[in-house]
Amino acid sequence: MPFQPVKFYQTGTFTVGNRLLAPDERSVQSDMQRTNSINSGHRACQGCGEALGARYAIDTAMQATGNRLIAANATGCLEVFSTPYPETSWQIPWIHSLFGNAAAVATGIAAALKVKGRPEVRVVAQGGDGGTTDIGFGCLSGMFERNDDVLYICYDNEAYMNTGVQRSSATPPAARTATTMAVGAEPGNVFGQGKDLPAIALAHGIAYVATATVALLRDLEAKVRRAMEFRGARYIHIFVPCPLGWGHASEDTIRIARLATETGLFPVFEAEHGEITSVAKIRRRLPVEEYLRPQKRFAHLFGTPPRTDVIGRIQAIADRNIRRYGLIDAEGAHP
Repeated sequence: MPFQPVKFYQTGTFTVGNRLLAPDERSVQSDMQRTNSINSGHRACQGCGEALGARYAIDTAMQATGNRLIAANATGCLEVFSTPYPETSWQIPWIHSLFGNAAAVATGIAAALKVKGRPEVRVVAQGGDGGTTDIGFGCLSGMFERNDDVLYICYDNEAYMNTGVQRSSATPPAARTATTMAVGAEPGNVFGQGKDLPAIALAHGIAYVATATVALLRDLEAKVRRAMEFRGARYIHIFVPCPLGWGHASEDTIRIARLATETGLFPVFEAEHGEITSVAKIRRRLPVEEYLRPQKRFAHLFGTPPRTDVIGRIQAIADRNIRRYGLIDAEGAHP
């Protein structure tokens, strides 16, 4: 029978309908030539934000480099669910590092490529918040200070999910984990601790720093693509909700990520050489309760009576982020 092209009309989606758009307007995932760098068969939980973030980030990096990419991956959820011995879901050159030295391993790969005269082959390091903000913090800061030619991507699910949901230095205040129980006068994780890794990366003055979420996938793709235009150290911090550790429904991953940005709890921005160049404005500001209530890790805040004092302290953090990053225009700066 003669060939008959199939027409798709949903041009706003990330699927086949996207192919009706101009090539430079399409998402990477709608491209027939996408690499599927992390392929099907992995063992991530349903609704895993990290699996989604990694798929979009690495496929975009592959496209930006003409499929000339090597990845170093810290121990953690992403490594465990994608490479149960002797299997792997990765379809790129991929190296498993220790929990804390992904940045150092990636630096070594980049140095070897430089010696071999292969500047066209680029290097990405990947890790969760535990392997980035805690165990790998020293190696990462060293990579920034030396300005090694590596893009480091942190998939932040705000705890050590792979080993039983223990607190990390990215765990938010009042969150319940296996090591920050919801008991006592101040239940959950304490206030005033932790590390703001995007701000720390920004303070190093490296070529490119950005934050992104799985609720803004085109933005995530654009930032990975932009990062690959630079040489030297670069850092992208991706917010990836975890249904298992956070206690939300698997189908709510994107909604939770969107609420984090719309409340101001996770600012989305990008910076070049230590200066912020753009921020994602909040379209409809929401109170932090909208973000906290669907998650069981914050359920103790909504008991009888509710912990309005603790919720108020979390709201103050969101308000500070909004002021610091200019997330709301002056005329819209009210809840």
